[in-house]
Amino acid sequence: MSGLYSKVDNSSLLMVLFYPRRQHSNPSGSAFDLKVPVENGLTIVCRAFPVDENNPWILYFHGNGEVVSDYDGIAPMYNERGLNLLVADYRGYGASDGNPTFTDMVKDAVTIFDHVYHELPSKGKKYEWYVMGRSLGSISALELAAKFPGKLKGLIVESGFISVTGLIEHLGLPSPGDLSALEEENRRLAGSIKLPSLVIHGDQDRLVPLEQGKDLYETLGADQKELLVIPRADHNDIMFVDPDHYMKAIKKFVLGE
Repeated sequence: MSGLYSKVDNSSLLMVLFYPRRQHSNPSGSAFDLKVPVENGLTIVCRAFPVDENNPWILYFHGNGEVVSDYDGIAPMYNERGLNLLVADYRGYGASDGNPTFTDMVKDAVTIFDHVYHELPSKGKKYEWYVMGRSLGSISALELAAKFPGKLKGLIVESGFISVTGLIEHLGLPSPGDLSALEEENRRLAGSIKLPSLVIHGDQDRLVPLEQGKDLYETLGADQKELLVIPRADHNDIMFVDPDHYMKAIKKFVLGE
């Protein structure tokens, strides 16, 4: 699957589709950082925001231009509702090594989940995991939901899309070649996902239009799935336009309350 991104990775589109920031601050309170080795001595930094180890964890892949320390102010919205949050960076973002590509992003998501699944829980304890992807992070989240249905309890996608090919087309960017194989595989991947799924999208999203969120929702193979449309919300303000509605849906999806 990851090899299908080579045409995009070897083009000038990477400079438009990735916005890495090297900003990173030290965690505070109960939060802590995890360094996950990926390959060739490179590490990806994740930040954990625990509240109750008896409650489920959400492995969260953030949007473009964001870094894990941006979630110092957002994680309390999850913690206040009894949700543990673990936010992952990408190569070249925050304090993580390397430079981002879609091929590495997909491979690293698998490595990160395998690491936290086995290394994060207290000795003798097993955590329940959900995966969530926001915008760019939907690529990582969909990959994990398809690969680990037995280890994950559910999938959440916010402001996301099935394939980067649709985003390239919407932004009017030049195609690096025939991406039909990538589009086809991404759709097959989404259709193979049977996990309970929650798709959240703003109806005023101009970067990733609502139609792409609806397309993802309709393509997911899950019998138990929900589409939540947030009125008046754009791409980057969706969790703040109606935070109660947004977080209530996530809490109900994960905790059933």
